[in-house]
Amino acid sequence: MTTTIPTFSKHDNLKFFRTLNSRVNAYFKDNNIQKTGNWKIHLKTIILFSVFLTPYFLILTLEMSIWTQLLLNVIMGIGMAGIGMNVMHDGNHGSYSTKSWVNKFMGGSIYVLAGNVYNWQVQHNVLHHTYTNIHGHDEDLDAGRIIRFTQNAEWKKFHKFQHYYSFILYGLLTFNWSLTTDFKQMKAYLDRKLSYGEPQSPKRLWTVLVITKIIYAIIWMALPMLLGVIWWKVILGFFVMHYAAGLILSIVFQLAHVVEETTNPIPNEDGEMENTWAIHQLYTTANFAPKNKIVNWFTGGLNHQVEHHLFPHISHVHYGKIAEIVKQTAFECNLPYNEFKTMRSAVIAHYKHLKDLGQQPQIA
Repeated sequence: MTTTIPTFSKHDNLKFFRTLNSRVNAYFKDNNIQKTGNWKIHLKTIILFSVFLTPYFLILTLEMSIWTQLLLNVIMGIGMAGIGMNVMHDGNHGSYSTKSWVNKFMGGSIYVLAGNVYNWQVQHNVLHHTYTNIHGHDEDLDAGRIIRFTQNAEWKKFHKFQHYYSFILYGLLTFNWSLTTDFKQMKAYLDRKLSYGEPQSPKRLWTVLVITKIIYAIIWMALPMLLGVIWWKVILGFFVMHYAAGLILSIVFQLAHVVEETTNPIPNEDGEMENTWAIHQLYTTANFAPKNKIVNWFTGGLNHQVEHHLFPHISHVHYGKIAEIVKQTAFECNLPYNEFKTMRSAVIAHYKHLKDLGQQPQIA
């Protein structure tokens, strides 16, 4: 990661965000509703945790074939992804509830995904939401050397095939969280003294990380074995569960930022960005399948990524309503509003972009 911190322009002659913020605030005031979650997200939380935990208890208590177990593991992975995109995501953005303790509790559901609250808040809330699509600062663009997500990344010959193998590797996202990623991230972030909110004691953060990893291993690995599930079925099922969750989460994340329509601006020699932060979000972010009710419900509004990046503290249950306000304001200011009508078109755009990045050498 690059250490020089980019600074965004403070000159908005279009008064885009001031106008937009005023209109969005008026929407909530006129309709007398809170910007946080409501009964819709509460009901969704119950459903998603049921999808996730019911198969787990069935595996622990019933005799079944390996194929039935693996099917249940896939369902668990779908539940995991749903919890991550809806419950954990809103919780860690402080948009799930008006009560901070509820947000903290729901944000802690990331431990169900084998992740870590501190790491997530630094990587996602701080680095990704602030420096969206800026190479060297947005870690969502960093896949080591194996995948090239931006023209600014070093090009290797094997990248010519990345549009084939990337989708296979996407499934390893949460599996890597459970094994190594969290430890590497925590060391790196603490070395850089990064935090979200009040800085916390490194000793406490490391203690929480180690203890939660041990508890996670006991629940998902040791307990099934103690209750009679054969060890290799436990390991295989664990991998399948994580692979299903990782594949879903990775694809949803990439469709919003790694497509041809979005840009990867870089700061000038003085570390200054051309646009204000809000306008920068419009150029670097895309929506997909905004009218698809199933995609809307399951992805936790992450298909309304433009609205989410402009208003991360507003719960996703409201994005469908404020989307027209954002779109109209962007058009009035002659600014981009990137949007794919279907998820299929977004996946194709991501595939083509990966292929283009794999064929073209590194820019100077």
